Amino acid sequence: MLRRVGRNIRRRSSLFAGFYNYTVFVQTGNHPRAGTDSKVFIVLHGQDGQKSPETKLSVLFRDDFDRGNLDKFKIKYQPFAVLAYIELWLGGSGFKKEWFVESIMVVNRETKVTTVFPIFRWLRPNYRFTFYPLDTSLPQLDPVPSDQRRTELEEKRASYQLFIRAPGLPRQLKSPLPLEEQPPPENPWDLAKIRVKISVTTTLARLTMSSWKSIDDVKNVFTKTLPPPSVIDRWNDDRQFGLQRLAGVNNSWVQVCRSVPENFGVTEDMVNPFLEGLSLTRALSDRRIFLVNHAILQNVPTKEDCHLCAPMALFFEDNTGSLKPIAIQLFQDAADDNPVFLPSDPEYTWALAKMWFNNADSCMHLTIAHFGFAHALMEGIAVTTNRNLSQSHPMFKLLAPHFYHSMAVNQRLYDKLISPEAGWLENIMGIGTNGFEEIIRRYNAIWRLDLNGLLPADLRTRGVFETDILKQYYFREDAMALWEVIELFVSKYVKLYYDVDDKIIEDSELQNWRQEMTTEADHGGLGIYGVPGEMGKFTSRAQVTSVCAFIIFTCSVAHAAVCFKQYDEYAFPPNYPAMLLGEPPRDKTPRQEQDILNALPGRSNMVDALTILKLLSERHTKPMGEYEMNLVYDPEGIRLLEDFKQNLRALSATLKIKNRIRVPPYPFLDPCEIPNSMIP
Repeated sequence: MLRRVGRNIRRRSSLFAGFYNYTVFVQTGNHPRAGTDSKVFIVLHGQDGQKSPETKLSVLFRDDFDRGNLDKFKIKYQPFAVLAYIELWLGGSGFKKEWFVESIMVVNRETKVTTVFPIFRWLRPNYRFTFYPLDTSLPQLDPVPSDQRRTELEEKRASYQLFIRAPGLPRQLKSPLPLEEQPPPENPWDLAKIRVKISVTTTLARLTMSSWKSIDDVKNVFTKTLPPPSVIDRWNDDRQFGLQRLAGVNNSWVQVCRSVPENFGVTEDMVNPFLEGLSLTRALSDRRIFLVNHAILQNVPTKEDCHLCAPMALFFEDNTGSLKPIAIQLFQDAADDNPVFLPSDPEYTWALAKMWFNNADSCMHLTIAHFGFAHALMEGIAVTTNRNLSQSHPMFKLLAPHFYHSMAVNQRLYDKLISPEAGWLENIMGIGTNGFEEIIRRYNAIWRLDLNGLLPADLRTRGVFETDILKQYYFREDAMALWEVIELFVSKYVKLYYDVDDKIIEDSELQNWRQEMTTEADHGGLGIYGVPGEMGKFTSRAQVTSVCAFIIFTCSVAHAAVCFKQYDEYAFPPNYPAMLLGEPPRDKTPRQEQDILNALPGRSNMVDALTILKLLSERHTKPMGEYEMNLVYDPEGIRLLEDFKQNLRALSATLKIKNRIRVPPYPFLDPCEIPNSMIP
């Protein structure tokens, strides 16, 4: 049938021998140095074995293939019934020899049929590349010559190399950034430029008054550029303190308390007044007592003259559904100079205990929840994805949009904020860079993908999966809804290309990807524990689905949860201090407001912190599902992606309704507010 159509087209085309039969559109990438001065040649191949002559793509007196350009060319050749594939190569002449091509679209001017070739690759000179429509194939089924796919991955491994900044930390990308990872010059997340812009407007705030005279003085720092956060008048409210465990920036540590830890010096008499008539035993059995235990912080190094607690706190869910603190112990070992602080203690004594607890919690947030296991860990996974999955692999196309420029952002975060040379982290955190890395190192040694990385498993491990407890756990409610939408999309997408599990077992790229994730860091891998599989391999669609859903969820939802509320939590230091001065309280002596002020860093420190946190809490990219770089061209894959976006829109509408009645609202996991990747 196709051959008969082809003969009819050729007979008809003979009447138009003087006309151009094909229009070719070429989109050059927008990466630095993406354009080329080399000669570009193309050959069109038909399904029946015919092919066009070698054709040079050029237009007289026009500078073709510049960075970001869409160029149009016309080709004379009798059209095929079906355009099967193209060959594309560079002649190698010119100053800029390599070329990054995003896509090529060939339009049959007679039949009006458009054939798309997504490429998204650097083409090196003097090699004839073969590209098929839609460019989506498992390695064992790829019609492209095997040496092209193999060579492509060898080149990617050479440019995407793993390294460790310090022993025990997650493996990340070794500098320099590959060209395709470098952001365009006009990128909106240039930390240095925005920091200067905001800082200029806050110079006056830095210079007025050298020390704090009252809590109102702290509030007066805020300006139009750096507005007051919503929590500014609730910072000392116990409900606000409880809500920080459920809808703050560090929501993954609260757990059901089945029994009070032996080293927590709490007695029933201490907490009974705060349990609304229940005994402690009854409240524990009713799952109304919750624990946050930051034992991992014990003996973490700090800067000279700075201190860090390793606290524990008990919380009670009251009859209104609010979570309220009922006991705080600032260090792990019960002792006379390590009392259990209670809500009945003097006002500022209790406030100071909460501040030192939150200082420790903020260290957990910034090291583990945010940089260590949203940015650093996921950067390693992004690198190994590029090293092992071809751009033609359907799983690469699924995941790559969620790594969009994240390596460049991570490099900027480290160079401009975290490194000792940058000075920002050293200035605003009492643990400094050494303590920062030590916390990540400790958690990296125990983190497991199947327990800590998969949201449902993490919630079950902590005993907080069921929705009949912690009614204000807005993070759980919204994140689980998003997890289900993501998992449904991923499971259908995986099934589209792996209709049987045997295709997973035979997929060498997928298996190499898993192997590099699980290989110990000392032997060149990521050293990730708990990656699903059997006998060192992926063997089922469910295993692949869980890993891919984890990656997408972490790069988008989990990162949004720890990132975009930062300004609201940190901006007013008594609410969530990243650093405190002096020593933690060792007794229950009544304190005064001045003791709170003495513990706060100075005005300049506050403004420096506000400047960066304001930047990191802003969004500059498209929302979930609306990809900056969409690699999915397969019609069935596009249909699944459209269903995914529709489900996200429906969930967004639902969450907007819920946030009208939540007090306060929690809009940070509305899908329309969540970027696809870890870009502020």
